Amino acid sequence: MNFLFRSRIRLYAWLSVISQILIVVTGGAVRLTGSGLGCPTWPECQPGSLVAVPELGVHGFIEFANRLLTFVLLIIALFTFISVLVQPKGQRKGLFWTSLCLGLGIIAQAVIGGISVLTGLNSWIVGLHFLVSAVLIAIATALLWYARGKARFESQGLSRLVTVTLMPFGLLTIIIGILVTGAGPHAGDADTPRNGLDIDLFAHLHSYPAYVTLGLALLLVFLILRKKQPLASALLLLITLIAQAAIGIIQTRTGLPIELVGLHMLGAAMLAALLTWQFLVRGLGKKL
Repeated sequence: MNFLFRSRIRLYAWLSVISQILIVVTGGAVRLTGSGLGCPTWPECQPGSLVAVPELGVHGFIEFANRLLTFVLLIIALFTFISVLVQPKGQRKGLFWTSLCLGLGIIAQAVIGGISVLTGLNSWIVGLHFLVSAVLIAIATALLWYARGKARFESQGLSRLVTVTLMPFGLLTIIIGILVTGAGPHAGDADTPRNGLDIDLFAHLHSYPAYVTLGLALLLVFLILRKKQPLASALLLLITLIAQAAIGIIQTRTGLPIELVGLHMLGAAMLAALLTWQFLVRGLGKKL
């Protein structure tokens, strides 16, 4: 029976990671289609109605669909937490707090989303909304790591230093990227003011830690190959970073088309998960 519960927790953890990344994508769709105020108020979609009505058009449908996904995340988090609670206390290590923080974080994220609507899509609050999503993806990834038995690879010296350094540079890349989007044209609504930052300057500032992160990931893959350790997750991180760099350059030179911006947001969400996973499996030191 315990095996069945552990398997269920692993399934819920996978669903949490996937759904947290998905809500970044759908949130991006809300912004990129100009549907940020498709539901003009919160927690109601419009005064007197919790759901989108035909008068709100396609923008109302897009925004309301994104809100509905939050309930899916909450249901997954609730089932995960219940499954953790029925485990013997000695087998809850790491699972209890990650599952609890994930559920509470989803509630906080919904409130921040509501505040962003009530403030007319203030770019700083919208940026915070994205940053909290990155944190929740990291928490969901940690939950998955614990659910899979806290696997680690032997990582000492330069290999561990590179892995640990990846996290802050990756986080800095994501944060500056959020500032860049706050200065860009895709605000979620045509009348929403931007954050006033110089988009060209911050786009360059965004690229510097991104290239450092890419270089560190390339070095990590080389070190892993030398040690003949499993390579899949580190290689996926490297491929994602290369794709992000290519998309970032192309979207900047082609006027920020919404399709490429959406892919870039998906890549950022994936990076939050992959960087966290590398830190857990290679940045904590000796193999368990």
